[in-house]
Amino acid sequence: MLTMEQVYRIRNMKKFEGKSLRKISQITGHDFETVKKYVEKEDFNQVIRPKQRRYGKLSPYKNIVTTWLVNDKKAPYKQQHTAKRVFDRLKEMYGDEFTASDRAVRKFVADIRKELQNNTDGFLPLEHPPGEAQADFGEARFIENGVTYDGYYFNMSYPHSNGGHMQLFNSANQECLLEGMKAIFEHIGGVPTAIWFDNMSTAVKRIQAYGKRDLTQGFLRFMMHYGFRSNFCNPNSGHEKGSVENKVGYHRRNMFVPIPEFKDLKVYNKELLLKCDQDMNRMHYKGYGMIKDLFKEDKLEFFKLPHTSFKVFRHEFAKADNYGKVKFDGRIYSTSPSMAGRQVMVKAGAYDIEILDTDCNHIIRHSRLYGKEKESMNWIPYLELMSKRPTALKYTGIYNQLPPILKEYLDKSNYEKKKKALKLFTKMTLATGFDTAVKAFEEGIKLGVSDTDSIWATYCRLTTGTLPEAEVRLPDTVPELKKYIPDIKVYDELIVSGGLQL
Repeated sequence: MLTMEQVYRIRNMKKFEGKSLRKISQITGHDFETVKKYVEKEDFNQVIRPKQRRYGKLSPYKNIVTTWLVNDKKAPYKQQHTAKRVFDRLKEMYGDEFTASDRAVRKFVADIRKELQNNTDGFLPLEHPPGEAQADFGEARFIENGVTYDGYYFNMSYPHSNGGHMQLFNSANQECLLEGMKAIFEHIGGVPTAIWFDNMSTAVKRIQAYGKRDLTQGFLRFMMHYGFRSNFCNPNSGHEKGSVENKVGYHRRNMFVPIPEFKDLKVYNKELLLKCDQDMNRMHYKGYGMIKDLFKEDKLEFFKLPHTSFKVFRHEFAKADNYGKVKFDGRIYSTSPSMAGRQVMVKAGAYDIEILDTDCNHIIRHSRLYGKEKESMNWIPYLELMSKRPTALKYTGIYNQLPPILKEYLDKSNYEKKKKALKLFTKMTLATGFDTAVKAFEEGIKLGVSDTDSIWATYCRLTTGTLPEAEVRLPDTVPELKKYIPDIKVYDELIVSGGLQL
């Protein structure tokens, strides 16, 4: 099996250089069927070659060469790039992927230098044709369901149109990065042809000589799935993605003032995308036209979405403790008492944590913890077991974690009553959550009732406001009554002209 980097190189040769399968096979040394297999692999976009720009084959390298020549202004004259050195560096960085001639590079470098002579600020605004994007995170505070978080918002800007979209998260980890891009791709109905990033650790493992990047496996897989090309800025070179740098500040000032407050982050993120659409109903800052109209030009260049949506998650194995709890990312999540001391798989997304057994069977799902939250406890598997073994309840570690009101109630109950109470508590928790079930027991006990039927009635009043109607079944011995139809003619006889006869 080929490595992710080898698969990426094969697909890159086919998609962006237009090489035939046989030619790729000759270059890479892999047999023809292997090349064909990975080029035609499902869930990847069809090959769409980008349009040739002003510099033909050298267009993809214009930004990086411009940066080299800009930085030359800080170096001694004899240590600045010559056209030959530019040619050699590009060959070293891109290998067989770079096919331009030495002569073409000389003209290429000369043209860029002419443009730089007209730039009094020392930086040449980098050209971004329609269809390209830039991405970065910003920091912002928000309040979800009454809890305050110091989180991050993922920004994607489109330099050609000056449009942009964003998504808010609790973290800037890889799951949030990929989930943010995926949500934006699906919202705009396409994929930018190239996206500029800084050297975030969620995408770049390390920077090698001459600027070559080793990418993380998750980011590389995501990039191949959606078919875009990634470009990474030089360290400490924020001007190379100035569009998104400005968009980060713009979004903070216009979307997060005052501090946003909402019930559910997923729902809020969908609303954010629509707000960003509305924000495009304004003039481009250089007066080129309405941003929404320029964004249509961006969309014409976007790649098509793949047929299958990418599933964003990170997974790792963990061993549950004696209570069936596992630690992931510094936080604790419950599984099931049956998994105590056993290995499980943690499947972590940006919003949720799913825990599976080693055969990939679902055990439980939690909301992913961030901020000051340290433990998530889903009581259902534990309550179901305790309702079957009520006598063992007091000797389990879970017993001490139950609310005092429920422990006191169970301590005073005999075997049958305890069993019924645990089954009822499990039923309530499944329906409306652990806290509501506790409240129902507390309310019932305060009212002086202790039987499970009365507590169930209290629960129904708290959750619905009415008691459920009991089904009444009549015995077969009850005779069937004939339908009675009243005769109202007798009332007509009482009516006389001018009123009623008394």
